[in-house]
Amino acid sequence: MELALLLVLGALLPAAAALYLCCVRRHTGSAAATLHRREPGRAAASRPLRDAWAPRLCGFWLRLFVHAANTAFGQILLLPLLLRLNNFSLMRSLDIHEDPTFIPEVAAEVTEDKSETESTLDIIKQLIDTRPDSASHGFSFKGIKDYLDCYRSGKLTPSQVAKNIIAVLEDCDKSTTPLRAIVQWDREQIMLMAEASTARYRNKCPLSYLDGIPVCLKEEFKVVPYYHRVGTVYLGTEPETEDATVAKKLREAGAVIIGVSNMHELGTGTTGCNPNRYHKIPRNPYKPNHFTGGSSSGSAAAVAAGLCPVAIGTDGGGSVRIPSSFCGVVGLKGTFGRISGHGSLPLSYSTVSVGPICTSVADAAIVYSILAEPDPLYPYGLKQPKATLSDMCAPDLKGLKLGVDWTFFKACDAEILSVCEKAVEYLQNLGASVVEVSLPEMEEVKIAHAICILSEMRDFLQPDFNKHFQEMNLETRASLALGSQFTALDYITANRQRTRSMRFLREIFTTVNCILTPATASTAPRIHESDLLTGSSNISFTMMSMRFMQLGNFTGIPGLVVPIGYSTAGLPIGFQVSSGCCECWVTKSPAGSALNPYNQVIGCSILEELPGTIKEFLTSR
Repeated sequence: MELALLLVLGALLPAAAALYLCCVRRHTGSAAATLHRREPGRAAASRPLRDAWAPRLCGFWLRLFVHAANTAFGQILLLPLLLRLNNFSLMRSLDIHEDPTFIPEVAAEVTEDKSETESTLDIIKQLIDTRPDSASHGFSFKGIKDYLDCYRSGKLTPSQVAKNIIAVLEDCDKSTTPLRAIVQWDREQIMLMAEASTARYRNKCPLSYLDGIPVCLKEEFKVVPYYHRVGTVYLGTEPETEDATVAKKLREAGAVIIGVSNMHELGTGTTGCNPNRYHKIPRNPYKPNHFTGGSSSGSAAAVAAGLCPVAIGTDGGGSVRIPSSFCGVVGLKGTFGRISGHGSLPLSYSTVSVGPICTSVADAAIVYSILAEPDPLYPYGLKQPKATLSDMCAPDLKGLKLGVDWTFFKACDAEILSVCEKAVEYLQNLGASVVEVSLPEMEEVKIAHAICILSEMRDFLQPDFNKHFQEMNLETRASLALGSQFTALDYITANRQRTRSMRFLREIFTTVNCILTPATASTAPRIHESDLLTGSSNISFTMMSMRFMQLGNFTGIPGLVVPIGYSTAGLPIGFQVSSGCCECWVTKSPAGSALNPYNQVIGCSILEELPGTIKEFLTSR
């Protein structure tokens, strides 16, 4: 009897399942959940930020997760569960009626005013002439002014500096714990540019304030004659024969390009962890057993270590500002389209901006003024005017209104909060006034930005994902698998949210000049031994590190990160100033004492006779 019953049930169950699949209507979007209507132009009630949840994975467990995530089981059950646990399905419960904004362009009147150009040159000259010596404000970084003083006085030539840099790069490669900031460099190319600069200084006809200044560019940019690998082992099989626009502009300004810098593979993470054979993990100059941050990891490490005072990176989710904060240097994410992205890999066309990483705000302003102008080869920047530096040399901050959303501001570690609150007080003492503002719908911004950047990256990298899957780092495979879960409806709703968020910011910037936040919610994380072999994946940390970054990438507004102090462990703490336009500069920030052994030895030696101890220092790390 029991056997007969089991046979009947066995026959009925498949039939019942087939009937359900074929006849019962499936709800899409938010399933049967109630949609939350968003009134156009009216901010919804604020909801607390949710911390992402996912265990840190490395080694065997990371391999297992990546394998499972790219199976039918992973695509149907595992990844959808992960999305729900981390609130990534939020957009599916929203009913937003604003038209979507797919490109966060800010229209501006393009004018050719000769007086403005002359004024900008005057301001740059004033910045160079009035900037105090690097040793006088607590940091030992050597900036553009220090190099120019050496060249103009005849103490050193660009050729001598280039030889010092080459010697350091050779020793860095032999170190037991390599810095891995610069991953491709060429002695002949460096000396060729340096000798040309030396001749110009000899003839007293330098091309610009960047003439002879050592710079590096993130490997995401095409730079002749290097391989355009973008942090991978499979891209860039032939040396480049054409420069990206920013590389071309730097050459025209007389800068000495010392090589291309390390990066997180394909810009898919915020730690800088890249264990593949061409790159390896760059080390934080403050604590070599800690990450630099990413994805412009090598650029920040090179500046912080003193290899060069200027580096160029890209920023789609904090990729300039996070490593700048972790490495204790200045990082600028320009307004969307302000600096040409032509010649960089278009990994995410709506969130990525180009920006400099420098030793000071003044240096960032100088580089910005040279790079920021419309480029006929880069359509997103055609509506941007030529850069100006108005009010850059103001003696104080009187009249400047600084907006702070204290609830959002406090969403960071207690140690970081304490230092950043002191920074706000410092700016008030310089004459600025602090206005309390509300940044609405930040949880929605967090999710919408993640949907946009992951969807766009997955779309662009789909051929690579199919053809080079086994050659990608495990973390990259995991991130791109997650990106495949978002639908066209998710993407459109996320861009409707972009329209709302841009409108809210326009309203906020009618009452304040800038918005202040911590740069990151935590300091640089530790490098584990397993990271060196397989890398790691930590969604919780990635989302936390991007917390204060995503609004700028999502809406296209600029953000400037400056170092303001150190944790008790000796790791840098950064502070972010965001505004409605790149011309709003806060040039003064509180400084701590430098705790950077790499910079104290490498950075200082570049502008001196190279000491014999440098090789001993590097090989001992």
